[in-house]
Amino acid sequence: MRRHFPKVLLGAALLLASRADRLGGADAAVATRGLDVAGMDRTVNPGDDFYAYANGGWMKATPIPADRSSYGLFAMLAEEVNARTAGLIRQAGESKPPAGSDAAKVGAYYDAYMDEKSIEAKGLAPIKAELDEISAVADRKDLARVIGRQLRADVDALNKTNFHTDRLFGVWVSPDFAAPDRNVAYLMQGGLGMPDRDDYRNTGPKDVELQSQYKAHVTAVLRLARIPDPGSRGARIYELERQIADAHVSRTESEDVLKANNPWRLQSFPARAPGLEWESFFDAAGLSAQPMVMVWQPSGVSGIAALAGSQPLDTWKDYLTFHAIDRASRLLPQAFADERFHFYGTILTGAPSQRPRWKRAVDATGSALGEAVGRLYVERYFPPAAKAEAQKMVGNITAAFGRRIDNLAWMSRATRQKARAKLATLYVGIGYPDRWKDYSGLTVARGDALGNFQRAELFDYRRSLAKLGKPVDKTEWWMTPQTVNAVNLPLQNALNFPAAILNPPFFEVGADPAQNYGAIGTVIGHEISHSFDDQGSQFDAQGRLHNWWTPEDFAHFGSAAARLAAEFDVYEPLPGMHVNGKLTLSENIADVAGIAAAFDGYRAAREAGNAPHASGFTGDQRFFIAFAQAWRGKSRPEALRGQLMTDGHAPGEFRADTVRNIDAWYQTFDVQPGRKLYLSPESRVRIW
Repeated sequence: MRRHFPKVLLGAALLLASRADRLGGADAAVATRGLDVAGMDRTVNPGDDFYAYANGGWMKATPIPADRSSYGLFAMLAEEVNARTAGLIRQAGESKPPAGSDAAKVGAYYDAYMDEKSIEAKGLAPIKAELDEISAVADRKDLARVIGRQLRADVDALNKTNFHTDRLFGVWVSPDFAAPDRNVAYLMQGGLGMPDRDDYRNTGPKDVELQSQYKAHVTAVLRLARIPDPGSRGARIYELERQIADAHVSRTESEDVLKANNPWRLQSFPARAPGLEWESFFDAAGLSAQPMVMVWQPSGVSGIAALAGSQPLDTWKDYLTFHAIDRASRLLPQAFADERFHFYGTILTGAPSQRPRWKRAVDATGSALGEAVGRLYVERYFPPAAKAEAQKMVGNITAAFGRRIDNLAWMSRATRQKARAKLATLYVGIGYPDRWKDYSGLTVARGDALGNFQRAELFDYRRSLAKLGKPVDKTEWWMTPQTVNAVNLPLQNALNFPAAILNPPFFEVGADPAQNYGAIGTVIGHEISHSFDDQGSQFDAQGRLHNWWTPEDFAHFGSAAARLAAEFDVYEPLPGMHVNGKLTLSENIADVAGIAAAFDGYRAAREAGNAPHASGFTGDQRFFIAFAQAWRGKSRPEALRGQLMTDGHAPGEFRADTVRNIDAWYQTFDVQPGRKLYLSPESRVRIW
């Protein structure tokens, strides 16, 4: 993910899919469940394939739904949460709340998204003003002004280094690398319609086929909009994007935060990145008063700026016109929405059919009014007892991580003290933020779905700009409470664990500790560990980008990290396509360290004696099986290919099998030399 630059845990699920489609299930509790013994395949030796041992039965019996590109535990729990959230949103609209209240806005946003008749009747009218502005571009200053006015805080806050947006640039407001007590703007490379620069650059048969399909998509959108000569214009748009892709910095290079620490004074942009009329750009973007902007990918930004100055204005106008339409197409007449799904859904991810509109409406409402929806969710589904028990688990696992730091024989006293200080100042948010967002400045109107979306984007952007130069709120959340995920924020030295992930089978008040610690406990350990992975370890206790290691300690850490990267490089999920050990290194370090800390925390939480047997397994066995079952999932080949190219997370099966680096796993399942996952003690990666 990209750091707040965030590190995220992406995921996988145990709940029955049939429950997820119950739109009326708002009051139904998520089923209580421990291990899914029936979903295991006990004919597999755990030392040969632990993932298959824990999940083989489920893998054989569970198809990927037609509206999904992948499916697993995280997705299934998210479906359950969405069903609950849908009920809350509909109730908000039906209960006739006071005009202008958050509840009224939530209901109006959802209803407008569902109002297909109104959307069809309006046609392209909702984006006419934007298209007219693009059409009126007469010179390079006009071009810069349009690009600047389009700037939004639409950088994926969970995936900054893998940043991709169909706008030419994205902006992200967050603490300064050098002074984390103040917020600054980070400018990010963008401008691509396909997910990654290599989609344009690679020359394999599948890559060439994808490029042809994207060209066809661009042409189809222009044709639907009745723009003359769509074929020739589409070809020019694609060629411009190919040149933008050539300018882009690679994902693995973008992962190096030391290369992202580039404060540029605004006056220096014309010399450092000539081609774009920067004064007009910053003025239109509302950034002209800033003394400095951080440039995450300098060569990417410079290369794009050069194209702004060299490519024909008419080509840029066609490019901006296409992306304005394509970006809005989800909320344009059905033909546009169908064409967008055909490419971004079916072709890119392999999903045969689109999700029901009510599910898309829930997601869209939660995106635009995230904390307003989250507040409704917390009030109904996250009781104080759940927060208290989760906080207790965090305390146990944090203490276990501290003990692991204390017991590292290779770490010097000086480095250990700095690591301990970082752990001591870590902020952990459980369930929901300490302060809720104020949506009073956002206008939401019934019958105006696209207008609502545009106003919500602009509202978020202006809210981000308002933080510039202001003190940093370490407790600010970057996920909504109804999100099934978790995040580490290195620049804030903070963690967020939303209420939605604190549900069975990850977590349940009073449940089997082995299940809770093996599932949500390893998630907690994973996120704590991100503060000490190959990226997080470069930030100190205050969130400053600062090397707090002795040279000898950092060399030892780097050597262990390299061995883990090499371990993952060997995995081959698709013929000829391997996991990128360097791209996924942060997540893999966090998995190994997180399992170890969670297991120590679980052992401490048992207080005395061994955990009782249950479901035919010891407590320690249940811990490791719960961890592996948390990563159960399956993907269509198209989606898996995209993940291997662009995602900082390895596929779930390899994350589950990383138990091969944990000494206790060998003892728990009596894994002996000769088994496929066996690593000799000296070959196991032990970082924390």
